Amino acid sequence: MAENTAINEDFDIDQLKFDEKGLIPAVVIEAGTHKLLMVAWMNRESLKISMERKLTCFWSRSRQELWLKGDTSGNYQHIVSITADCDLDTLEVIVEKDGPACHTGSESCFFNPVWQSDELQDFTMEDLMELIRGRKTDPQEGSYTSYLFSKGIDKILKKVGEESTEVIIAAKADDKKETIYEVADLAYHVMVMMIEMGISIDDIRRELASRHVIDHKVKQEHMTS
Repeated sequence: MAENTAINEDFDIDQLKFDEKGLIPAVVIEAGTHKLLMVAWMNRESLKISMERKLTCFWSRSRQELWLKGDTSGNYQHIVSITADCDLDTLEVIVEKDGPACHTGSESCFFNPVWQSDELQDFTMEDLMELIRGRKTDPQEGSYTSYLFSKGIDKILKKVGEESTEVIIAAKADDKKETIYEVADLAYHVMVMMIEMGISIDDIRRELASRHVIDHKVKQEHMTS
């Protein structure tokens, strides 16, 4: 796990607007997916502990005591960054988590649907991966995805190759709309290949993140040389 090195030493936490009870809400979000995990409360002491240990520490309003997330469950939250909002009265805490964020065992505390738009939808690549994975573990008759899995890796790789060619043809023709369409096709087939090979989006995200860190260090070296 990467070390937290970018700390704003000039920021005084006394600038934050804690409420009359000395508390400030902390919105905890998963790094990479940006999924909302939980909302808790911090006071000055828990915030200092969080920054010192690089693990989320909160103030329990019901128990009236500090609690380090994961101390009893093992589901620690490793802090990537803490950012205050424009009014300095709410914190955004980006974390990498060791396990479910919710005491119920759910990955997020937010899982009770209240209202859903008929026209709009929240789409994520993770959702699509789960749908594709479901077509492998629970094959559906007439499903193209289930068909690909039934044919195996050679068929899947053939489709990845074909779609790659289609992307090249569309891009070479400078056809933006067609290129978008073909890139979507390629992305879908690559995701089928990933499921077949046991590769997750997190695997790819970590690889890309490691390259970003290397690229950042190279840029810094060039700037100081």
